[in-house]
Amino acid sequence: LESFRIVLFDLPFLGWLWNSLVITIATSVIGVILAATSAYAFSRYKFPGRSVGLIFLLTTQMIPAAMLLVPLYILAVQYDLVGTYRGLVIAYAVTAVPFSIWILKGYYDTIPIDLEEAARIDGCSEIQAFLKILLPLSTPALAIVFLFNFTTAWNDYLLARVILGSKESLLTWPLGLQRLQGQFLTQWGQFSAGSVLVAIPVMALFLYTSKWLISGLTLGSVKG
Repeated sequence: LESFRIVLFDLPFLGWLWNSLVITIATSVIGVILAATSAYAFSRYKFPGRSVGLIFLLTTQMIPAAMLLVPLYILAVQYDLVGTYRGLVIAYAVTAVPFSIWILKGYYDTIPIDLEEAARIDGCSEIQAFLKILLPLSTPALAIVFLFNFTTAWNDYLLARVILGSKESLLTWPLGLQRLQGQFLTQWGQFSAGSVLVAIPVMALFLYTSKWLISGLTLGSVKG
C-alpha cells in the first residue's frame, strides 16, 4: 500500500495517466472515423485499384514497428511535430488505420446493401444512409476497432519515446514508469503499483465493450 501511496501522491503519475488518456482517446476517435469512411468506400464501390489498395493495406501490417520509427521521426521533424501531442496522435492513427479498415470492410460486406438502397428510396442521401443505417448496424465492429486503437496507443513506448522525447510535461505512463528504472536501482514496488493502476482503464473499457466484442469478432470473418 505504501507503494501505491507514493505513486499516486509523490510522483506525477496522474499527469502521466492524463497525457496517455488524451493521446489514446484522440487516436481512437480519429482512427475510427478514418477507418469507417475508408472501409465504406472499399466495401460499397468498385473502382480501379481497389484490390491493389486492399493488398497494399494488408502488406503494411507486415512491416515491423521498429522499421517505421525512422521515417515517422523524419516526417515529424519536417512538419514540426516533434515534442507535441499532435505528432504522436497522427503517428498512432496512421499505423492503426490499415488493420482497422480490413476489420470494418469485412463487417460491412456482411450487411446487405438493400438496407441502404431502401433508405435512399425513402429520401435519405448516401451520407444519411451511411450514418443512420450502416454505422448503427456496425456497432460491434466499431467497438473492436476502437478497442484495438485504444490498446495500441495506450501500451506503446517506442514511438512515444521517439516523438515526445524527454519533456516532463508530455510524458505518457510508459515513459513515466521507465523513469523508475535506474542504472543501478529499480523501484520495483512503485513500478508494480503503477503497472496495476494503468491496467484499470483498459479493463474497464473491455468490460464495457464486451457485449459487442464477441459478435464483432465472429461476424466480420464471414460473408452472407
